[in-house]
Amino acid sequence: MLRGFYTIASGILQQERTIGVLSNNLVNANTPGFKASRVVSTTFEHEYITRIEKNNTRHIGAAAPIRVVSDVPTRFDASSLEETGYPYHMALSGDGFFMVEAPEGARYLTRNGSFDLDDAGYLVLPGAGRVLSDSGQPILLGHADFYVGAGGLLINSSTGEDIARLRVAQTGTETALTLTRNGLYATDNPDGLPQFAEGKVIQGYTERSNIDLTQEYTRVMEAQRAFQACSTALQIIDRINQKAATEIASL
Repeated sequence: MLRGFYTIASGILQQERTIGVLSNNLVNANTPGFKASRVVSTTFEHEYITRIEKNNTRHIGAAAPIRVVSDVPTRFDASSLEETGYPYHMALSGDGFFMVEAPEGARYLTRNGSFDLDDAGYLVLPGAGRVLSDSGQPILLGHADFYVGAGGLLINSSTGEDIARLRVAQTGTETALTLTRNGLYATDNPDGLPQFAEGKVIQGYTERSNIDLTQEYTRVMEAQRAFQACSTALQIIDRINQKAATEIASL
């Protein structure tokens, strides 16, 4: 019966992790540029199953009594854009990521372009940090009117002078991105990522999240039912063990 405890415990832990990931997706359904995550599980410790009947012993297959979470990948499929009309809001059409620098100095990638100005006149992503230019420096706009030109170039509307070019980082399949919070992604060497020259920045828009609420709610209900089934099975095995211990003790 101890094997049953391990099997059910692994199921409970897996469904608990799944519910946590799906809940985070739902919480960020309205976060611009947020991308959904999924839980991927795998089997652990495959064991041969042997049939023993009289003097006939043979292997009849293999099984894994335990499943574990192997990865929580992020789905970076494209989502639609929403017009806001706010000049500091920007959206990326195609691949690439904006880069922001947090107050503690860490740099993150994001698809969230709901930017604004801080008190010092820097372009910022509220709650995250200052938006960086292709030179790796924060972008100082002051309160000048501007528009976004080709390649993410910010241009002063009054003088026609270039202010800065947005840092649009290009990532590849070999780039490992780790979700930290609210659609911010960390990587080992963000400054080493190349500038994505083909990235198009659209002013006055933000990118919607790729969360489908109907699908997410359905997945949450499935995970909750699986969690409840594991909990019920655990109680049944516990009662069986108690009964077996009582009957053995009475012999």
